[in-house]
Amino acid sequence: MKFVWGFIWTFILVHMLTYVAGSMLSAQYDFKTASILGIGAFILILVVSTILPPPAAAEEH
Repeated sequence: MKFVWGFIWTFILVHMLTYVAGSMLSAQYDFKTASILGIGAFILILVVSTILPPPAAAEEH
């Protein structure tokens, strides 16, 4: 379930970023390009999360 929500949030945030950046550059919004970037960003996040080691448990005093 965390992968589904991760994909949804990544997809939405990349679309928002593409829209805002395009507006700042006076470029036209393209759904196809934003979708490809969103999928690529999600795959990159998955790869990085599998490469990084899990965080160490904090010592309790």
